Amino acid sequence: MQLNRFPIKRVTAHPAYPLEPGRWPGTLAPVAQLLDDGLDLGVATVLVGENGSGKSTLIEAIALVFGLSPEGGSAGAQHSTRPSESELSDHLQLARNPGGSKRGYFLRAETMHGFFTYLERNPGMRKEPEFHSMSHGESFLELTVDRFRGPGLWVLDEPESALSFGGCLALLGILKELLADGKSQVLLSTHSPLLAALPGASILELGPWGFRERHWDELELTTNWRSFMNSPDRYLRHL
Repeated sequence: MQLNRFPIKRVTAHPAYPLEPGRWPGTLAPVAQLLDDGLDLGVATVLVGENGSGKSTLIEAIALVFGLSPEGGSAGAQHSTRPSESELSDHLQLARNPGGSKRGYFLRAETMHGFFTYLERNPGMRKEPEFHSMSHGESFLELTVDRFRGPGLWVLDEPESALSFGGCLALLGILKELLADGKSQVLLSTHSPLLAALPGASILELGPWGFRERHWDELELTTNWRSFMNSPDRYLRHL
């Protein structure tokens, strides 16, 4: 039997550092479910759900426990403007796959502008692409091509906010190629049915119920977009 080689196999509550009952973000149903039951991660996991459902809270916490910078970047990045992350990462632990890579990168659409400035002011040994001279979508894709290389954990929080339809397809191509060797792992939150269709990914739908695994065709996200595209007037007349 072939062993898993991607970085993380499971996320659980840390037994030595429990989150106080009734304390946010444990009041979010998906967070409470994770703390109670844990979460198994495969080679690719996509989180979908309404605003405020807890997608970014879970994504951010897992990235932090892995050692990635909360406002984007690798484990070595120290970029921080106004800390806003929850304390959830202090109460989680990771079960890692033996031999899995410890490399990774965290991309957050909401902090990209400041992160590009951080990279500009803290250049590495090689010349950085001029991210600020590109459009938002172009810079986002350029960063994934430039940084997402080889085995590792690649975490993306709502990247569609920077991307067109074509840009989302291009990102899917990049992620699909990364996952091909079985040594990389993707954790993605999105409102895009296109990105939710990442090949080989488990899709978790978040809401008042917690989180539940769903097929792409079963998602409220997919159903709502399909209904709107088929008959936009049905929605627009109620605005």
